[in-house]
Amino acid sequence: MSDASEPVFQTSGPVWLRDFEWGLTGLTVRKTGARVPYSPSIIKQVSAWFRFFFAAQGIEPRTPHFTIAFTPERARPWYLIWAVARAAGAKLAKDPAHADVVMQFEDATYSPNAPPMPLRASAKLINFGCTDVSKSAVAQAYETAFGRALAIDPGIHVGLAVEKSEINAAHDGRIVSCPTPPQPGRVYQRVIDNRSYDMALVEDLRSCTVGGKVACVFIKRRPVTKRFLNTNTEVLLRAPEEVFSPEELSQIAAFTRALGLDWGGVDVLRDRADGKLYIVDANKTDMGPPISLNLPDKLKATRMLASAFRDYARGAGN
Repeated sequence: MSDASEPVFQTSGPVWLRDFEWGLTGLTVRKTGARVPYSPSIIKQVSAWFRFFFAAQGIEPRTPHFTIAFTPERARPWYLIWAVARAAGAKLAKDPAHADVVMQFEDATYSPNAPPMPLRASAKLINFGCTDVSKSAVAQAYETAFGRALAIDPGIHVGLAVEKSEINAAHDGRIVSCPTPPQPGRVYQRVIDNRSYDMALVEDLRSCTVGGKVACVFIKRRPVTKRFLNTNTEVLLRAPEEVFSPEELSQIAAFTRALGLDWGGVDVLRDRADGKLYIVDANKTDMGPPISLNLPDKLKATRMLASAFRDYARGAGN
């Protein structure tokens, strides 16, 4: 709920604007009740997003067109799939029964949603097998695909570990010393030394996957002191083969299959000590492209993903 002492402006504009209550000093997200103040950093981020939003409208959609439906929630413009699907030539179908592609879309850690019925016999179903993106599920899928463990038992492990929430996108990780009693709702993982070349920054390899294939990679760098936050100092766009070996790309594909992830972003870390990859997070409703990426590369990434998504949705990627 918003602050009762502050005027709230109800909007009659695009439907997605009605997801918020707009006050004089901040806005409130209706679904979660979270309040976001109009700080300089927030205003800067929102301005950067709107520049991308309007520029992305200039991408000529691919043809011939196809229809897509999202269920149980409709994807809003700040989710990456919104711009990608549009550029791929998808037109929104409000009724899944009339859609060529039906995508399970719910911004939640657990989403056991069955495909709606009736559907076209030829409809492409996306992400209905991905019902759990909790940290425990991610760690299990990682171990299945890569053959090594990420999760640890904090009661018997000796040394440092990462403690974080099971819930997706919490950004509340912290380093703890083990052995330590496990806390409810928390998971424990080995510490990955993902510092970049200058040792002052950590480096996340945000890999956007479509049908199990990495379509593009956002190299996200931030200070070591902010390693668990989503405030990036620098973001670079790279093609998958510039970052990963063929074997590593196959392992990432195996991870997405184990998790049931047809579309989504996975956070990959490369350990400085042994050079091995570790997947620490997965998101099937990822936002983006990252705010700190320059606008030309945001548009380039959108086109790269649109090409991959169209191939997968239309069957060419199978």
